[in-house]
Amino acid sequence: MSENPAPAAQAPEDAAAGSETPAAPHPWSELPAEQFSLLRLAPLPVDRETGPRPLRFVQLGRVERNAKDLSLLRLTVQVPGQRLHRQQNLLEVWADHQRKEIRFGPDKGLSVEPANRGHGRFLMAQGIAWARKHFAHYQVEGGALPTKDNFNEAARERRDHALKAQGFTIEYSDPLQLKPFYSAPRVSSLHGDWQAEKVQIIELLDAAAMLQQADQNLQEQSVKLRKLEDRVDRLKREDTGLRFTITCLIAFSLFQAGLLIWIATR
Repeated sequence: MSENPAPAAQAPEDAAAGSETPAAPHPWSELPAEQFSLLRLAPLPVDRETGPRPLRFVQLGRVERNAKDLSLLRLTVQVPGQRLHRQQNLLEVWADHQRKEIRFGPDKGLSVEPANRGHGRFLMAQGIAWARKHFAHYQVEGGALPTKDNFNEAARERRDHALKAQGFTIEYSDPLQLKPFYSAPRVSSLHGDWQAEKVQIIELLDAAAMLQQADQNLQEQSVKLRKLEDRVDRLKREDTGLRFTITCLIAFSLFQAGLLIWIATR
Protein backbone atom coordinates (compact mmCIF):
# COMPACT_ATOMS: atom_id res chain seq x y z
CA MET A 1 0.00 0.00 0.00
CA SER A 2 2.85 2.26 0.53
CA GLU A 3 3.51 2.21 -3.26
CA ASN A 4 0.02 3.41 -4.24
CA PRO A 5 0.55 7.18 -3.74
CA ALA A 6 3.54 7.27 -6.08
CA PRO A 7 1.60 7.14 -9.40
CA ALA A 8 -0.87 9.75 -8.12
CA ALA A 9 1.97 12.09 -7.25
CA GLN A 10 3.49 11.68 -10.70
CA ALA A 11 0.23 12.30 -12.59
CA PRO A 12 0.47 16.12 -12.69
CA GLU A 13 4.05 15.85 -13.87
CA ASP A 14 3.07 13.44 -16.63
CA ALA A 15 0.22 15.71 -17.70
CA ALA A 16 2.54 18.70 -17.80
CA ALA A 17 5.09 16.77 -19.79
CA GLY A 18 2.43 15.67 -22.27
CA SER A 19 1.22 19.19 -22.97
CA GLU A 20 2.93 20.83 -25.92
CA THR A 21 4.52 24.18 -25.13
CA PRO A 22 6.32 26.29 -27.75
CA ALA A 23 10.07 26.35 -27.38
CA ALA A 24 11.49 29.62 -26.08
CA PRO A 25 13.42 31.59 -28.70
CA HIS A 26 17.17 31.46 -28.49
CA PRO A 27 18.77 34.50 -26.80
CA TRP A 28 20.65 35.22 -30.03
CA SER A 29 17.49 35.30 -32.17
CA GLU A 30 16.95 39.03 -31.59
CA LEU A 31 20.51 40.29 -31.83
CA PRO A 32 20.78 43.66 -33.64
CA ALA A 33 23.43 44.26 -36.27
CA GLU A 34 26.80 45.49 -35.04
CA GLN A 35 28.79 45.99 -38.25
CA PHE A 36 27.50 47.89 -41.26
CA SER A 37 28.47 48.19 -44.92
CA LEU A 38 27.05 49.94 -47.95
CA LEU A 39 25.76 47.91 -50.89
CA ARG A 40 25.22 49.22 -54.40
CA LEU A 41 22.38 47.58 -56.34
CA ALA A 42 23.26 48.27 -59.96
CA PRO A 43 20.54 49.64 -62.28
CA LEU A 44 18.99 46.87 -64.38
CA PRO A 45 16.47 46.79 -67.24
CA VAL A 46 12.79 46.87 -66.35
CA ASP A 47 11.47 43.41 -65.55
CA ARG A 48 7.96 42.37 -66.53
CA GLU A 49 7.39 40.66 -63.19
CA THR A 50 9.08 43.00 -60.71
CA GLY A 51 8.90 46.32 -62.58
CA PRO A 52 11.60 49.06 -62.68
CA ARG A 53 15.00 48.31 -61.21
CA PRO A 54 16.81 51.64 -60.71
CA LEU A 55 20.10 52.29 -58.95
CA ARG A 56 19.72 51.71 -55.20
CA PHE A 57 22.00 51.93 -52.18
CA VAL A 58 21.15 49.73 -49.19
CA GLN A 59 22.75 48.97 -45.83
CA LEU A 60 24.17 45.55 -44.95
CA GLY A 61 24.14 44.72 -41.23
CA ARG A 62 26.18 41.91 -39.72
CA VAL A 63 26.39 40.33 -36.27
CA GLU A 64 28.31 37.20 -35.25
CA ARG A 65 28.34 35.14 -32.07
CA ASN A 66 30.38 32.10 -31.08
CA ALA A 67 29.99 29.74 -28.12
CA LYS A 68 31.00 26.22 -27.21
CA ASP A 69 27.87 24.60 -28.63
CA LEU A 70 26.64 27.12 -31.22
CA SER A 71 27.83 29.81 -33.60
CA LEU A 72 25.66 32.31 -35.43
CA LEU A 73 25.99 34.71 -38.33
CA ARG A 74 23.07 37.06 -38.98
CA LEU A 75 22.93 39.31 -42.05
CA THR A 76 20.28 41.95 -42.68
CA VAL A 77 19.65 44.43 -45.49
CA GLN A 78 17.95 47.75 -44.77
CA VAL A 79 16.38 49.69 -47.65
CA PRO A 80 16.20 53.48 -47.11
CA GLY A 81 12.66 54.86 -47.04
CA GLN A 82 11.05 51.41 -46.95
CA ARG A 83 9.62 49.60 -43.93
CA LEU A 84 10.08 45.84 -44.08
CA HIS A 85 8.85 42.90 -42.05
CA ARG A 86 11.41 41.70 -39.51
CA GLN A 87 11.76 38.40 -41.41
CA GLN A 88 12.50 40.10 -44.74
CA ASN A 89 16.05 40.67 -45.98
CA LEU A 90 17.30 38.41 -43.20
CA LEU A 91 19.68 35.46 -43.41
CA GLU A 92 20.85 33.39 -40.45
CA VAL A 93 23.53 30.70 -40.43
CA TRP A 94 23.54 28.50 -37.33
CA ALA A 95 26.45 26.14 -36.64
CA ASP A 96 25.75 23.26 -34.25
CA HIS A 97 29.16 22.12 -32.98
CA GLN A 98 27.84 19.02 -31.23
CA ARG A 99 26.12 17.66 -34.34
CA LYS A 100 28.71 19.18 -36.72
CA GLU A 101 25.87 20.64 -38.77
CA ILE A 102 25.04 23.96 -40.45
CA ARG A 103 21.48 25.27 -40.70
CA PHE A 104 20.38 28.18 -42.88
CA GLY A 105 17.48 30.31 -41.72
CA PRO A 106 15.04 31.81 -41.07
CA ASP A 107 12.66 28.86 -41.00
CA LYS A 108 10.15 30.63 -43.26
CA GLY A 109 12.77 31.03 -45.97
CA LEU A 110 14.81 33.91 -47.31
CA SER A 111 12.51 36.74 -48.43
CA VAL A 112 14.14 39.77 -50.09
CA GLU A 113 12.81 43.19 -51.01
CA PRO A 114 13.13 44.67 -53.58
CA ALA A 115 12.92 41.41 -55.48
CA ASN A 116 15.07 40.33 -58.40
CA ARG A 117 17.99 42.64 -57.60
CA GLY A 118 20.65 40.05 -56.73
CA HIS A 119 21.04 40.74 -53.01
CA GLY A 120 19.27 37.51 -52.02
CA ARG A 121 22.01 35.47 -53.68
CA PHE A 122 24.56 37.90 -52.21
CA LEU A 123 23.32 37.14 -48.68
CA MET A 124 23.52 33.42 -49.34
CA ALA A 125 27.05 33.80 -50.71
CA GLN A 126 28.16 35.74 -47.64
CA GLY A 127 26.68 33.12 -45.30
CA ILE A 128 28.28 30.27 -47.25
CA ALA A 129 31.68 32.01 -47.30
CA TRP A 130 31.53 32.39 -43.50
CA ALA A 131 30.54 28.73 -43.04
CA ARG A 132 33.23 27.49 -45.46
CA LYS A 133 35.88 29.52 -43.64
CA HIS A 134 35.12 28.10 -40.19
CA PHE A 135 33.13 24.86 -40.63
CA ALA A 136 33.85 23.50 -44.12
CA HIS A 137 33.63 19.87 -42.93
CA TYR A 138 30.19 20.30 -41.32
CA GLN A 139 27.10 18.75 -42.88
CA VAL A 140 24.26 20.90 -44.18
CA GLU A 141 20.80 20.51 -42.69
CA GLY A 142 18.30 20.42 -45.55
CA GLY A 143 14.68 21.42 -45.33
CA ALA A 144 11.49 22.43 -47.08
CA LEU A 145 11.34 25.64 -49.08
CA PRO A 146 8.41 28.06 -48.67
CA THR A 147 5.61 27.38 -51.13
CA LYS A 148 4.59 31.00 -51.73
CA ASP A 149 6.85 31.23 -54.81
CA ASN A 150 5.59 27.98 -56.34
CA PHE A 151 2.51 29.66 -57.79
CA ASN A 152 4.65 32.19 -59.68
CA GLU A 153 6.68 30.37 -62.31
CA ALA A 154 9.19 33.20 -62.79
CA ALA A 155 9.81 33.59 -59.06
CA ARG A 156 10.17 29.83 -58.59
CA GLU A 157 12.68 29.59 -61.44
CA ARG A 158 14.72 32.50 -60.04
CA ARG A 159 14.78 30.89 -56.59
CA ASP A 160 15.75 27.43 -57.83
CA HIS A 161 18.41 28.86 -60.15
CA ALA A 162 19.97 30.90 -57.35
CA LEU A 163 20.07 27.94 -54.95
CA LYS A 164 21.50 25.59 -57.56
CA ALA A 165 24.15 28.15 -58.44
CA GLN A 166 25.21 28.14 -54.77
CA GLY A 167 25.59 24.35 -54.81
CA PHE A 168 22.25 23.24 -53.32
CA THR A 169 20.15 20.41 -54.72
CA ILE A 170 16.43 21.12 -55.27
CA GLU A 171 13.99 18.21 -55.25
CA TYR A 172 10.19 18.10 -55.49
CA SER A 173 8.19 15.41 -53.75
CA ASP A 174 5.13 15.84 -55.97
CA PRO A 175 4.60 15.94 -59.75
CA LEU A 176 3.07 19.44 -59.57
CA GLN A 177 6.29 20.77 -58.04
CA LEU A 178 4.51 22.34 -55.09
CA LYS A 179 6.64 20.83 -52.28
CA PRO A 180 10.30 21.70 -52.84
CA PHE A 181 13.17 20.57 -50.63
CA TYR A 182 16.75 21.79 -50.63
CA SER A 183 19.81 19.85 -49.51
CA ALA A 184 23.58 19.72 -49.76
CA PRO A 185 26.10 17.12 -48.58
CA ARG A 186 28.66 19.33 -46.82
CA VAL A 187 29.50 22.99 -46.46
CA SER A 188 32.60 22.50 -48.63
CA SER A 189 30.35 21.60 -51.59
CA LEU A 190 28.64 25.04 -51.55
CA HIS A 191 29.79 28.07 -53.54
CA GLY A 192 30.34 31.48 -51.97
CA ASP A 193 30.06 33.62 -55.11
CA TRP A 194 27.36 35.97 -56.35
CA GLN A 195 26.58 38.19 -59.34
CA ALA A 196 29.09 40.96 -58.67
CA GLU A 197 27.77 43.01 -61.58
CA LYS A 198 24.46 43.37 -59.71
CA VAL A 199 25.64 43.87 -56.12
CA GLN A 200 28.84 45.61 -55.05
CA ILE A 201 30.17 46.21 -51.54
CA ILE A 202 31.10 49.87 -51.15
CA GLU A 203 33.91 50.44 -48.66
CA LEU A 204 33.90 53.47 -46.39
CA LEU A 205 36.62 55.32 -48.31
CA ASP A 206 34.94 54.52 -51.62
CA ALA A 207 31.63 55.86 -50.30
CA ALA A 208 33.39 59.03 -49.13
CA ALA A 209 35.02 59.41 -52.55
CA MET A 210 31.65 58.96 -54.23
CA LEU A 211 30.09 61.64 -52.03
CA GLN A 212 33.01 63.98 -52.69
CA GLN A 213 32.75 63.40 -56.44
CA ALA A 214 28.98 63.92 -56.34
CA ASP A 215 29.45 67.19 -54.42
CA GLN A 216 32.05 68.35 -56.95
CA ASN A 217 29.71 67.46 -59.83
CA LEU A 218 26.90 69.42 -58.15
CA GLN A 219 29.13 72.46 -57.80
CA GLU A 220 30.19 72.23 -61.45
CA GLN A 221 26.58 71.87 -62.53
CA SER A 222 25.64 74.82 -60.32
CA VAL A 223 28.29 76.99 -62.02
CA LYS A 224 27.08 75.90 -65.47
CA LEU A 225 23.48 76.57 -64.48
CA ARG A 226 24.37 80.02 -63.17
CA LYS A 227 26.13 80.85 -66.46
CA LEU A 228 23.12 79.65 -68.44
CA GLU A 229 20.79 81.75 -66.27
CA ASP A 230 23.00 84.83 -66.86
CA ARG A 231 22.94 84.18 -70.60
CA VAL A 232 19.17 83.77 -70.58
CA ASP A 233 18.79 87.05 -68.67
CA ARG A 234 21.06 88.81 -71.17
CA LEU A 235 19.09 87.39 -74.09
CA LYS A 236 15.86 88.49 -72.42
CA ARG A 237 17.20 92.05 -72.07
CA GLU A 238 18.32 92.04 -75.69
CA ASP A 239 14.93 90.68 -76.73
CA THR A 240 13.18 93.46 -74.82
CA GLY A 241 15.40 96.09 -76.52
CA LEU A 242 14.72 94.56 -79.93
CA ARG A 243 10.98 94.52 -79.28
CA PHE A 244 11.09 98.22 -78.31
CA THR A 245 13.10 99.06 -81.43
CA ILE A 246 10.70 97.13 -83.66
CA THR A 247 7.73 98.86 -82.03
CA CYS A 248 9.32 102.28 -82.66
CA LEU A 249 10.05 101.39 -86.29
CA ILE A 250 6.48 100.22 -86.81
CA ALA A 251 5.13 103.42 -85.25
CA PHE A 252 7.48 105.56 -87.40
CA SER A 253 6.47 103.62 -90.53
CA LEU A 254 2.80 104.13 -89.76
CA PHE A 255 3.43 107.86 -89.19
CA GLN A 256 5.26 108.14 -92.53
CA ALA A 257 2.53 106.23 -94.32
CA GLY A 258 -0.12 108.49 -92.81
CA LEU A 259 1.92 111.56 -93.71
CA LEU A 260 2.29 110.40 -97.33
CA ILE A 261 -1.42 109.68 -97.60
CA TRP A 262 -2.21 113.11 -96.19
CA ILE A 263 0.16 114.79 -98.70
CA ALA A 264 -1.29 112.78 -101.60
CA THR A 265 -4.85 113.74 -100.75
CA ARG A 266 -4.20 117.47 -100.38
